Amino acid sequence: MKALGELAEALGAQLVGDPEHQVRRVASLAEAGADAVSFLVDRRYRKHLQQTAAGAVIVTADDADAVTGNALVSENPHLTFARAAQLLYPEPREPGRDPAAIIAASASVATDATIGPRAVIEDGAVIGHRVVVDAGVVIGAGVRIGDDCVIRAGAVIAADCQLGRNCRIQSGAVIGSDGFGFARDGRRWERVPQVGGVVIGDDVDVGANTTIDRGAIGDTVIGDGVKIDNLVQIAHNVHIGAHTAMAAAVGVSGSTYIGSYCTIAGMVGIAGHLEIADNVHITGLTQVTKSLREPGVYSSGTGVEPNRSWRRNAARFHQLDDMARRLRALERRLAPDNGDDPAASQDGPATEQQ
Repeated sequence: MKALGELAEALGAQLVGDPEHQVRRVASLAEAGADAVSFLVDRRYRKHLQQTAAGAVIVTADDADAVTGNALVSENPHLTFARAAQLLYPEPREPGRDPAAIIAASASVATDATIGPRAVIEDGAVIGHRVVVDAGVVIGAGVRIGDDCVIRAGAVIAADCQLGRNCRIQSGAVIGSDGFGFARDGRRWERVPQVGGVVIGDDVDVGANTTIDRGAIGDTVIGDGVKIDNLVQIAHNVHIGAHTAMAAAVGVSGSTYIGSYCTIAGMVGIAGHLEIADNVHITGLTQVTKSLREPGVYSSGTGVEPNRSWRRNAARFHQLDDMARRLRALERRLAPDNGDDPAASQDGPATEQQ
């Protein structure tokens, strides 16, 4: 439990109401009780401020007058709500090593780290302060994990990869899997050893069952503050700039450079060896087949429509080239014949006689 006065001070918010009121959880406006904190971002839901039983509501100054109970006034209610949730739901960390964990003698594990059952930490790995390694995690040889990271159950950090501070790797994620590198020998493929690593910056989140391949020669690089959703595939030698966010099922092919502060929506496919500028925003299902060197919003594909309409439009799409050729031919036939135009045969504009 936290008193609202204490919570407001920690959040840097202005409290309008009772500083002694106690809260212990967060909830939606509709479901909140007196022990919960809620928030309002979308003003379409402003009417719910009159009905909510929340112990406190985080709002902007413009909406504070509509709150019948306690209000926490913030310029960014969503961000303040996120920070309130972090304070009310602290990460449980009990330092220690489960007896069933397997830790190499040459590994360096901070005494205040938490190592779960059947976790494996291989030769030369370095685990920083307050790191949580859940059950069944595999930390490969030579891996370096910075302070305050959380590695959820069943994740794999393969050999010679690096994580910065305060990273969170969800269950089933694989960091440092081999890149898709093969050379053709007649009818068969020959594997190309992937000898690079993966370097991940500070404050990076990686979703469940996401894979980030190690570099073929150099490293795959994930910048500070990058947020990656579930089921994302990052191929070898990709570079992702700071604070870029990717939604679920995005696929990025090898050696593509993605700038900082980009947002990439679900199921976007990005071809290899491309360059994407800073502040590029790509909408869902887009196929990126060329470099995007200017900031902005980019899209491809078509929205959902009734099947009969889609089938007609799909058929017409395949007719576009023939239609364009016929249109150009028609335009040439209808264009005036400049050879028969007297004005066209003049050397230049008429001039005044001297």
